Amino acid sequence: MTGRQLHLNAFLMSTGHHEASWRLPESDPYASVDLDHYRELARIAERGTFDSLFLADGPVLFSDVGQRPAGVLEPLTLLTALAVATDHIGLIATASTSYNSPYNLARRFASLDHISGGRAGWNIVTTAGAEAARNFGLDDEPTHATRYERAAEFLDVALKLWDSWEDDLVVADKAQGVWGDDRKVHPPRRHKGTYFSVEGALNVPRSPQGYPLLVQAGSSQDGKHFAARYAEAVFTAQQTLGDAQAFYADLKSRARAAGRDPDHLKILPGIVPVIGSTEAEARAHERVLEDHIVHEHGLHRLEHLLRLSPGTLELDARLPADLPPESDIEGAKSRYTLVVELARRERLTVRELIGRLGGGRGHLTFAGTPEQVADAIENWFGLGAADGFNIMPAVLPSGLGLFVDHVVPILRGRGLFRTEYGARGTLRDRYGLPRPVNQHTTSPTLTRV
Repeated sequence: MTGRQLHLNAFLMSTGHHEASWRLPESDPYASVDLDHYRELARIAERGTFDSLFLADGPVLFSDVGQRPAGVLEPLTLLTALAVATDHIGLIATASTSYNSPYNLARRFASLDHISGGRAGWNIVTTAGAEAARNFGLDDEPTHATRYERAAEFLDVALKLWDSWEDDLVVADKAQGVWGDDRKVHPPRRHKGTYFSVEGALNVPRSPQGYPLLVQAGSSQDGKHFAARYAEAVFTAQQTLGDAQAFYADLKSRARAAGRDPDHLKILPGIVPVIGSTEAEARAHERVLEDHIVHEHGLHRLEHLLRLSPGTLELDARLPADLPPESDIEGAKSRYTLVVELARRERLTVRELIGRLGGGRGHLTFAGTPEQVADAIENWFGLGAADGFNIMPAVLPSGLGLFVDHVVPILRGRGLFRTEYGARGTLRDRYGLPRPVNQHTTSPTLTRV
């Protein structure tokens, strides 16, 4: 194949991204803690030659357990198990900079990268919400700006730790009794910052990728500034082609202004495909899912997102005109704005808005035939709105299987997507990104006696 190629990531979520997916007869309500379920999903995605798979996470019980399966396995632990069940696909885990320490997290990601042969990725989040903060001894969440300031310092420390071993540190000279060159260990002793003080080098050798693929998903102004500085892939939620094009151009411009190659930042909007052999069949599948939504759950969740008191919203009315501006929101700023703009633009009632959010929580939902789904993907890809897509099947595992078996062959036939992985490679190789050079590569080579 020649020319620009799509990147596809499989966003895996228990029984699927639609909140009612667990209620379908074929769904397993216990799938979220079933390793065999995730092995099957990973193998389906690998059969489709996806670049990567991704697990969301947060240090908090996200929702009312009455709404949908709420238990989730810790993603780095789960991805370590999936690393030995797969051979090629990248493995991206979400981890918070607000509720971890750089040393422990850098060590865990370096370990996953070694175990997987260079397939680890980190979705960097700052974790909004007072509920999470109170799990870590805080009375309330840190401010939006504080979370991103901490995240920037966290990344700077992690990068120092991943570079604290030079690539050729290990000598393994049995005859001379020299295992490694002490001069090629570089502890970040001088790091004493606002949030962290770190003295020692990492106790894991530099990993196959140097450090994991860095992924980011915030679309606020702070989030975009952070992405332009650090991110190599960005997961984003965009409802319209125009909004996606504007976001794409803005982020690429920010990366260029930060002195980076814009091609080294891949932008992947989320899409929730509902696939049928005909458009009518796809719409029927979508209606079945919508009919299984429990609107009381959605009402509570929407009031929480919009920072409204319980009982404020009415199902068959539109959103109030006097919602707080984004500047007053300390949590998920960009998602707040997306939901409000969606409701205003399409003049949706609260009931209709809950139905739209039930499929993908603000991500683009699309019901149609395999050809129509492929057309939508190609259109956004070709018109400067995406470098690829975060595929979020409404129902799992069936929705992922339908996409792999019916949409992927169309994309391959159009020359937009790989037909095979080829030689074993790292996750960075899949995304067409270089391996980062260790900042300490100029140190002297060990003189043998």
